[in-house]
Amino acid sequence: MQKQTVNLENGVTAELYSFDVIIVGSGAAGLNCAERLHDAGITDLAILTTQLYGGTSCRSGSDKQTYYKMSLFGNASDNPTEMAHSLFDGGAMHGDLAYIESVLSLPAFFKLVDNGVPFPHNRYGAYVGYKTDHDPRQRATSAGPKTSFYMAEGALLKVKQKQIPIFDYTTVVRISVSEQDKKQVCGVIAIRKDSAETDCLGITLFSAGAVVLATGGPGELYAASVYPGGQVSLHGVALEAGVSLANLGESQFGITSTAFRWNLSGTYQQVLPSYFSLDSDGVKRNFLADYYRNTREMASNIFLKGYQWPFSAARSEAFGSSLIDIAVDAEIRAGRKVYLDFNENPSMNGEALDISKLIPEARQYLEKSGAVQATPYERLAWMNPASIDIYTENRIDLREPLEIAVSFQHNNGGIDVDYTYQTSIASLFAIGEIAGAHGVSRPGGAALNSGQVGGIRVVQYLKSKGVPALSEQNVLVRDAQWVLAQSRKMLSRDAYDHFKTRKELQQRMTNAAGFLRDPQKLGNAFEQAETLLKSIDSVGLSFPQQVFLSDSWDTRNLAIAHAAFLKSIEYYVNNGGGSRGSYLVVDKSDEGENTAKIESASGPLLIYRKESIEHRKQRINVSGQDLSIHIDEVRPIPEDDSWYETTWAEYRDGKLF
Repeated sequence: MQKQTVNLENGVTAELYSFDVIIVGSGAAGLNCAERLHDAGITDLAILTTQLYGGTSCRSGSDKQTYYKMSLFGNASDNPTEMAHSLFDGGAMHGDLAYIESVLSLPAFFKLVDNGVPFPHNRYGAYVGYKTDHDPRQRATSAGPKTSFYMAEGALLKVKQKQIPIFDYTTVVRISVSEQDKKQVCGVIAIRKDSAETDCLGITLFSAGAVVLATGGPGELYAASVYPGGQVSLHGVALEAGVSLANLGESQFGITSTAFRWNLSGTYQQVLPSYFSLDSDGVKRNFLADYYRNTREMASNIFLKGYQWPFSAARSEAFGSSLIDIAVDAEIRAGRKVYLDFNENPSMNGEALDISKLIPEARQYLEKSGAVQATPYERLAWMNPASIDIYTENRIDLREPLEIAVSFQHNNGGIDVDYTYQTSIASLFAIGEIAGAHGVSRPGGAALNSGQVGGIRVVQYLKSKGVPALSEQNVLVRDAQWVLAQSRKMLSRDAYDHFKTRKELQQRMTNAAGFLRDPQKLGNAFEQAETLLKSIDSVGLSFPQQVFLSDSWDTRNLAIAHAAFLKSIEYYVNNGGGSRGSYLVVDKSDEGENTAKIESASGPLLIYRKESIEHRKQRINVSGQDLSIHIDEVRPIPEDDSWYETTWAEYRDGKLF
């Protein structure tokens, strides 16, 4: 590490730190990458983070948070190409990335085991798996509701042991790029909260030969979000730097609790809680009785919601489990609050729950698990007491009704990367959820694996090619001067209130770009987003105290990101894109060849547009300040017939990349 002081203008100086590699983000993906870089001999590195322990890895999860990898036990027949198809066949994913995330899933997994993540194994030492969503094998495993926390915790311990510098409360607001013919990352400009009240407003320069973005998903984009509060990521900042964002429309949504943001998947549903809503007068409604035809059908779908947890366009028809999401959302839009009740069994029309009459899949699961107690709470305590403990730790008693919503849970898109997780800007990498590695749908837990594999690839590339030399300090200074000027606009009384602006864009995303997408709403929403975007830099975003300057920059970043998301989604819908993955495209025209109806016990609910399978071969990319759209064809899964002797020679001679 080198440290110096640079002049931004007369009387205003800022600190400049220089490292070989900078990692932005302190979740499981970023920490793993830092640890692996150090082990590979690339030791001049640092981690920048908005808040240590504040991101998704450390503060989110589900009943048994899943990690996805190749099968490892019994006589299961599995190989990298088969697993690659499970990732690739969901659509809009590059085949080489699918293959890489399969090949490296086992090295990534065993590194986590070595770091102390308590993945269970049997008496033979075999790591037994289970099936997750979109999984034809039993590839999934879990260390319980805190799997990603254990992953981050183990890596952070190693990072501290290696004495890798961590700059906490440091928000990146600009990525600096070389002005030479070949775009090359130079470093980043950040605002440090602990010095935000100085003359330089906390602006700090970080020079680096390589930068790794590992900042997770843009959780603050939506009003209804299960991400921990404050999870912003860097999609807008990356777009300004010149990279493309891919597959932004391919997000996942699911039922979550709201007071404590947590995914209500798995056991939370399989123990068969009841659902009810309350209006402003406190009138209670058994609203699912309007959607399902009898207690058996309703309860069976509540059970299925456990491992069919993300909303699914395919499971909305024929009284499927995703009808529950539609029902919950309709109640909330009607002004009612919706709750799960673990003290009451689901029932309707005076017909009590009878576990013996559920669909065989549900009945056999509950009976084999010994979960036939009288109430959902008792069944939950029997099957998964840790799922109760996590709420108790957050001062919530699951014996009381739990308020819920259908929330933004994960974005399968992000920054477009190549097979080394490098962006279109040389030596700028993106790993974890900010990388647009996945497409329409993916097996549950594949995202955790992707973040670990991305770190492996960054290390493989930089170890083979070497870290580029530091350069272009003048570009860093120029960018820091621009940040200083923009920050002063944010001090103006005429600036937009950043709190109101953030709430406005969050509500716009939830209303227009959630799991139900209306083409007319999308058009209006993008126009409003574009108007906001054009105004922000001319007027600024105000904040109540100078120490909160970085929050206004986060809102600016979100404003850019939400315009890009809406542009991508609007383009897809306006060009014939239909319902797929975790969203429905509502079609108000008469039912025809390309549309279908969703029925309920009370009659037809809505008409939606069917998916065109041809769209799965494409990826929608957004780039530039004008948010231009271009379409990429997905790269196929490689036919890997590598020969050992030639591979050894390429590896030995540093010619892999």
